[in-house]
Amino acid sequence: MHKQRFLQLALDAQALRFGEFTLKSGRLSPYFFNAGCFDSGARLAALAACYADAMDASGVGFDLLFGPAYKGIPLATAVACALAGRGRDLPLAFNRKEAKDHGEGGRLIGAPLQGRKVLIVDDVITAGTAIREALGIIREGGGSPAGIVVALDRQEVLDETDPRRRSAAQAVADDTGVPVIAVANLADLLAFAGENAELVGYRDALLAYRARYGAATEAG
Repeated sequence: MHKQRFLQLALDAQALRFGEFTLKSGRLSPYFFNAGCFDSGARLAALAACYADAMDASGVGFDLLFGPAYKGIPLATAVACALAGRGRDLPLAFNRKEAKDHGEGGRLIGAPLQGRKVLIVDDVITAGTAIREALGIIREGGGSPAGIVVALDRQEVLDETDPRRRSAAQAVADDTGVPVIAVANLADLLAFAGENAELVGYRDALLAYRARYGAATEAG
């Protein structure tokens, strides 16, 4: 039930909105997701519980959480607190956008990555650039990337000229061998909209968007 719970939380927090939104890619989307709208302790705690449930369901093994700057930092921290509340106290690390040349220096803050199986916690994978950078940081620090968990997988094609019609998440998983876990995805959103009287009117627009931009497993 964590998928529906997450989508309802996102709707209530206005992190998930419906209408017409121009994305960074230039595509006109019938929905928009912004994890920054989980902007209170209660909302973050509820979101972190959904992440923790998705991670449990995935079966991926890990022993350190990593939050890429910037949105990944509060998300990974909240998830670490959620797991600690369930009796699993894990180390946590995150990176700076730019290396610090004074004090402790470097780009990494928190627990050392050396010898750890690291789970990256972030909001979405858009182009995959930030996630690939995080994977490089983890490997440079001596860690082994175990998986990537995001809130929402839009399941839309990254490059419309690519005959494989891979999504950003699929491309990252294929190219790096690191599994991507999503709390919910576009298919879940479609099911959620179909069962919600207030959202059912947006379902046709969502279906049309998926037909045009859906990744190979979701097109049509």
